[in-house]
Amino acid sequence: MNDDSYEVYAIKYGHHARRSGENFVGGDAHDVPMPLDYYVWIVRNAARTIVVDTGFNAEAASARGRTLVQPVGSGLASLGIDAEAIADVIVTHLHYDHAGNLPLFPQARFHLQDREMAFATGRCMCHDLMRHGYSAEDVSGMVRHVFDGRVAFHDGSACIAPGLEVHHIGGHTRGLQVVRVRTRRGWVVLASDASHFYAHMDGDRAFPVLYNLAEMLEGYNTLRALAESPEHIVPGHDPLVMERYPPAHENLRGRVARLDVAPE
Repeated sequence: MNDDSYEVYAIKYGHHARRSGENFVGGDAHDVPMPLDYYVWIVRNAARTIVVDTGFNAEAASARGRTLVQPVGSGLASLGIDAEAIADVIVTHLHYDHAGNLPLFPQARFHLQDREMAFATGRCMCHDLMRHGYSAEDVSGMVRHVFDGRVAFHDGSACIAPGLEVHHIGGHTRGLQVVRVRTRRGWVVLASDASHFYAHMDGDRAFPVLYNLAEMLEGYNTLRALAESPEHIVPGHDPLVMERYPPAHENLRGRVARLDVAPE
């Protein structure tokens, strides 16, 4: 594999049972089960392995009523990845389910949008509705990493490595970024919370946790422009990801999906 083409994996580490009405601005007339799955992602080739987001731990799962399917470190280990050796982690945003577990990566440099740090440490956090998705411990931990020289800030779009880019979307949070990866099947976009479910971008609907509704809706157009096709966009919390994509290995079915190959 070339240094600018990557394998991409989604590791499921958590789960939360909920109804569809909870997942859309304005609710949902169908009111059917529509659970959230929680993922971290791996982007790797012969030259480098990069982690996208860091998930939450057992303590956070208990505090927020989520189910920890497997610890993030165990999910990484199932792909032969040692978290302590990771040099670069892309953090799509600082919500607890994307930016916990920072101590798992003692050698890593964290890639973050300027606007996300400003948002998570600014006046918007005076409002409970805005700060609910954030953990003070996670945010303060990232601030400490800034002072340790371990945070690389980006303003908009940036190339992290050949064939690997981040792009600011906003909407869900002020500094949400997505990850664009060159793979054997073309450009894949890890949407993170720019689209929680396929149903959001497919139906031009919005998840109810948001900073700016217009940015969220316009973000779907950005996702489509960045990806090879709509089938190359991977939503951030949809259980269908584990159903549509093949497992990394048969014994990892339902826990680790491979995203650089076509859906099954």
